[in-house]
Amino acid sequence: MNVLNKKELYNLVNNLSIEFFHKPFTDHVQFNSRLRTTGGRYIPVKKTIELNPKYLIELDMDEFIGIIKHELCHYHLHIEGKGYKHGDESFKRLLKETGSPRHCNPLPSSKRAFKYLYECQECGHVYRRLRKMDVNKYRCGKCRGKLLEEKLK
Repeated sequence: MNVLNKKELYNLVNNLSIEFFHKPFTDHVQFNSRLRTTGGRYIPVKKTIELNPKYLIELDMDEFIGIIKHELCHYHLHIEGKGYKHGDESFKRLLKETGSPRHCNPLPSSKRAFKYLYECQECGHVYRRLRKMDVNKYRCGKCRGKLLEEKLK
């Protein structure tokens, strides 16, 4: 999928805002390719929504629309002077009402390979880690059992 130009992006956000929130989007929306771990963000001081174009390219349009709806929840609650942060009850309620996701899925390109694998001797729970850990210092978080380092295949 090609990245949308500024006008197409604004029209998409405005149409979603009218459809799901019954209010127009009157401020600024833009792509920000420097976003790494998130699909988008709302900047209250500027009243700007920034979206990660990689989500449009690597994932489907439904995922991208979900990110836009999530950011519009922040936007409209902030404009109305209500709680627009993730922990606020009004934010959680609006997410549910509009069918917006609470979190976005990770990008396929950002998957990191695990280097270490640890297994609990007691319950068999498996821990995948990027960094090596001292099995004499740490125990299983579920049953407090001893951990063994396994070989990654």
